[in-house]
Amino acid sequence: MSASIGTLYGLSVGPGDPELLTVKALRLLQSAPVVAFPEGIQGRPGMAQRIVEPWLRADQIQLCLHFPYVQSTQTLAEAWHRAAEQVWQYLTQGNDVAFACEGDISFYSTFTYLAETLQLRYPAAIVQRVPGVCSPLAAAAVQGQSLVRRDQRLAVLPALYNVSELEQALDWAEVVVLMKMSSVYPQIWRLLRDRNLLASSYGIERATCADQVVVENLCDRADWQPSYFSLLVIDTTRQYSGQDNASDVD
Repeated sequence: MSASIGTLYGLSVGPGDPELLTVKALRLLQSAPVVAFPEGIQGRPGMAQRIVEPWLRADQIQLCLHFPYVQSTQTLAEAWHRAAEQVWQYLTQGNDVAFACEGDISFYSTFTYLAETLQLRYPAAIVQRVPGVCSPLAAAAVQGQSLVRRDQRLAVLPALYNVSELEQALDWAEVVVLMKMSSVYPQIWRLLRDRNLLASSYGIERATCADQVVVENLCDRADWQPSYFSLLVIDTTRQYSGQDNASDVD
């Protein structure tokens, strides 16, 4: 083992726009000899990899780590252990590893499990986290609006599998953000219709990316098919004016 152990940096790289990295995250990204990120699906680059690609040097090692999209705790734990072993091999050689994390490093992040597993298996591991922009904040900025104001209460549901969870959130929060909601969007739409909240809601796919799509006022959007990288914001205190539209935003 090297006399010095490298540091694992968890870098928040934002929701899509490569310019949303902080100065600190960019400095650490470009100085690290090894850059890690979650492996994409079907051989395609993952979102975090696409975000940081413009900033990488040709001589940096790019380390794709496999994190399966499954619910099985055992399968996920095995993947975290394999990833931790891969990262540890570079750290013990004295190399810093920069892990590019889509969104913010502490906001429903895969990095959380990687870092915890690494430090559990290898107590000598050094981990540092760099905060950044998460998708709900990016979505509000895209809309040119605040996410919450004054004493409004905010609820964020990271994955919605049962609309009863949304009903409960709407009973106490003025603003609700739904992430990973594509599989139950039809049920969500009907619930918002019944509560007269369609005009108070908007959806965004791939926020801040060049191909982002904004769907305002969901009244006529029962047929919207949101992609995986979509979220929906419900502001129970606000009514949107104008006709419904779905627009591509550059």
